[in-house]
Amino acid sequence: MCGNFENMSQTVGIVVPTMGRRIEYLTECLQSIRAQENVLIYIVSPEMQIIKDSIKSDLYDGLIPDPLAGLSAAIDLGIRSFPDHITYVSWLGDDDKLTEDSTKICLSELSSNSNVIMVYGACQYIDSKSNVFWTNSSGRLAVWLMKFGPQLVSQPGTVFRRDAYNALGGLDVNLKWAFDLDLFIRIMAAGTINFTPHVLAQFRWHDGSLSVGARRGSVREASYVRRKYLHRSIKPISILWEIPMRFLILHAATFVNLKTRTKSS
Repeated sequence: MCGNFENMSQTVGIVVPTMGRRIEYLTECLQSIRAQENVLIYIVSPEMQIIKDSIKSDLYDGLIPDPLAGLSAAIDLGIRSFPDHITYVSWLGDDDKLTEDSTKICLSELSSNSNVIMVYGACQYIDSKSNVFWTNSSGRLAVWLMKFGPQLVSQPGTVFRRDAYNALGGLDVNLKWAFDLDLFIRIMAAGTINFTPHVLAQFRWHDGSLSVGARRGSVREASYVRRKYLHRSIKPISILWEIPMRFLILHAATFVNLKTRTKSS
């Protein structure tokens, strides 16, 4: 293991799922995680040999074969594979990056209040060349919007308690896209989610990313997740706002794509 583990109880286990097709992005992702204090990095991939041949061994601490049961299953396997001393966990897409002191900021909030289960912050959107073109800084309001509107809680940069993750059953491996939203709604019901006014991560917006390339499927699945957790008294009428909400969320991508082209030109 190559990480810095001066305080084992303050170590964050971070899973990076990857198909091994974007080595340049993956390298940047791992470098941004390794630059944090006290992190344990597990890569989950079906391409074990490609990772071994292409990625320096000091950029990760464990390599787990992907069972090819879906992205949520790969992440869940990685989280459950961490040794017992890992009390805080998260995951990061292989094309995304953490910012300086990201995990340190989250750990400060988690360790100061036992009622806080998860910490999230602002997230910069970057293009294929790592140019920043937008910042999602929705703040505390994003948590309360999750059950009725767009998912504005940025998953990249989040850190949550592993014991709460396990108690809640982990990720729903039957979901392909909105598994983070599903988990966050369950965490919100179980405890406190804190927002920190710091940029914790950078999300890379490009056609190859899951949430961009599969936008329609992602929007439909998020709608299903939101409705699943509504009180039964309002669930039958929720379609009245879900239909226009799906339309707005789907077409919000047009705005982001325009911002990307403007920045790249």
